[in-house]
This record gives sequence, structure tokens and C-alpha cells, in this order.
Amino acid sequence: MTTPLTLSTHRRPDGTPVVTAVGEIDMSNAGVFRDALIRAAAADGRLVVDLTGVEYLDSAGLTVLFTHAAHLELIATPLLAPVLTISGLAEMTTMHGLDASTGGDSLQ
Repeated sequence: MTTPLTLSTHRRPDGTPVVTAVGEIDMSNAGVFRDALIRAAAADGRLVVDLTGVEYLDSAGLTVLFTHAAHLELIATPLLAPVLTISGLAEMTTMHGLDASTGGDSLQ
């Protein structure tokens, strides 16, 4: 059984938009995820996506993230480290929280 995806948005004090995802991101909801990122992105494309509450991320979700990679900052847990690293997304974006030994940093 999959965990439904819930999305919320807010802005940091500097105005940078943040989209927080909780649940699973897969082909059944990647369009909703994509639309939320498009709506939230700043005029210059800057966007923070908090994936710390995401339990599963498949290739459809990765495709959405790759679309924004040039201006994306990701916050994730070590759980998603393999998929973010193997896909190459970790090298293309600013990443926080993937290193279990440091406990990551929270930039919300």
C-alpha cells in the first residue's frame, strides 16, 4: 500500500520558495508534484524541495526534479541518498541531509 503524497509550500525569510513533500512520489502523482514545483518556483527559478518526509521516489519523481535541477536545492534523508546519487541529481543540485554520519542540516 502506498503512502499518499501531501505537498505544502512556504517561503524562507529571504523569499526563497520551499515545497515540502511527504509520502511517496511515483508515476501516479508525479504530475501533481510537477505542478506544485512549477507554481512555487521563484521568478528566477530558485526552489527548495524538502524531501525529508518522502519514503519512496521513483523515476517519474526524479524526472520532475531534473527539470528544475539548475536552480534546485534539495533537502533529503539518507534513505533517498542511493536514488539521488545514482541518478546523478545529487551532483547537479545543492543537497542537504544525505550524509547519515553528520545527521544533515535543516535549512527550512
